[in-house]
Amino acid sequence: MASSSRTTARDGVIPTLRDDDLNSNAQRDRRRRILDSTLALASRGGYDAVQMRAVADRADVAVGTLYRYFPSKVHLLVSALAREFERIDTKTDRRMPADLSTQERLELMIGQITTVMQRDPLLTEAMTRAFMFADASASAEVARVGELIDRIFARALTNSEHPTEYQLNVSRVISDVWMSNLVAWLTRRATAVDVADRLKLTIRLLMGDRADVVDPATGGATVTADDAGAQGAH
Repeated sequence: MASSSRTTARDGVIPTLRDDDLNSNAQRDRRRRILDSTLALASRGGYDAVQMRAVADRADVAVGTLYRYFPSKVHLLVSALAREFERIDTKTDRRMPADLSTQERLELMIGQITTVMQRDPLLTEAMTRAFMFADASASAEVARVGELIDRIFARALTNSEHPTEYQLNVSRVISDVWMSNLVAWLTRRATAVDVADRLKLTIRLLMGDRADVVDPATGGATVTADDAGAQGAH
């Protein structure tokens, strides 16, 4: 059985059961079926189609069992979003071609993720809506999604698995802009082209047209590869 700390609310937070909290293959399979059912319902009918009883019926679990794994519809959808980003993370190249600039790597990574999210608008709308309007009870799930997005963007920023805290902070700015523009696309306030153009502008403003190294020692300014080489010569 999972430890009681995972099922007890603390400071208003009601955690879900993640794979690491489950001790048997049957439990992990049950959690997988629940999330698969959530994604299938959301893909067909969007946010409103994801009802706890419908999920339980499709996943072939009792409603009470479903609530032990996921306390609410929002927990379900945000956990599903986290799993989608985990899948994106494993499918995208761990290291990009060395001849790409920082700006090109970021634009490539953002383009890949945006394409995946725009492929299924109803599903993306459901997961994003839950993420944007989640309350404190789902803070752990929201934090997990944010951590995954930041790490994916940070890897593109640095072409490394070990970004610095400063580089993670830069990635968080980019991910915040990306998420807000994804919402704008979902609500038809921006086209897919608008989203791509805004993200390119954000990257250029943050990184500079030729930026290849982000150096906190410069007070937040960017240092190009040529500049970095010149500094090393002194």
